[in-house]
Amino acid sequence: MPTSAKTFPVWAFFSLLTNGILMLAVILLIWQQQRLTAFFGTTTSLAQVNLNSDQAVTPVLGSRLKLNYQQWVDILKKEAEVVAKKRPPYLTILAGDSLSLWFPAELLPENKNWLNQGISGETSNGLLKRLDLFDRTQPEVIFVMIGINDLIRGMSDEVILDNQRQIMSYLRRVHPTAQVVVQSILPHGGEETTWEGREKLLAVDNSRIRQLNQQLRSVAANEGVKYLDLYPLFSSKQGNLRREFTTDGLHLSSEGYIVWRSALQIYSNMELKP
Repeated sequence: MPTSAKTFPVWAFFSLLTNGILMLAVILLIWQQQRLTAFFGTTTSLAQVNLNSDQAVTPVLGSRLKLNYQQWVDILKKEAEVVAKKRPPYLTILAGDSLSLWFPAELLPENKNWLNQGISGETSNGLLKRLDLFDRTQPEVIFVMIGINDLIRGMSDEVILDNQRQIMSYLRRVHPTAQVVVQSILPHGGEETTWEGREKLLAVDNSRIRQLNQQLRSVAANEGVKYLDLYPLFSSKQGNLRREFTTDGLHLSSEGYIVWRSALQIYSNMELKP
């Protein structure tokens, strides 16, 4: 009696195809954009609202590093209120932890107005509880990256995925016209990590992050949101965060942000409707 072949989901096929094209395009674009590293000679303001000539003044980096969590939340709320009032076109939101927070405003893809809603050390549960901060904005796209701090703090995969699912569901319900894009969790630097929380980070094997991302992709498909797999772009042959893309094994270097920028730019052109 012949055995039936397992069916391969159509969405998974197109996802693999898209990410293969994305990886090739990013490599080519990075090769052309090395000049962007010159931008990092200047000090940048973080969690900025890019409103062109009407941009609101936000605290500089030094003062922001001294803020506690609630102060961060209060500032992000005020920035979201400014955006809700001004209604800038082509609004795109970055929601997440320090990786999103530290994304230099000058490296974000052009022709969009960006609202950065990242907080250093943020967890999926923390992000879920503050999504209402930008309820009244009218974003065109929302990019979410969250989860590495959950892993560092010992949260289970089940809890992380459930929080991620709730985040997706909330954003879909409150922003029905926006395109929600969940991004994969990035690998860490392995034994070369120098971050102050090194031991806790190394307790999380990169193979676990890779498997968690596979589950995250399925959750995104079930929730009807898009999934951007950044993991292969940042991973070395050993499965660790590539040395040139990180400053300490956890946070990204200028080259790392150029890779991320390129991925956002190409993915937006390929996958997101105007």
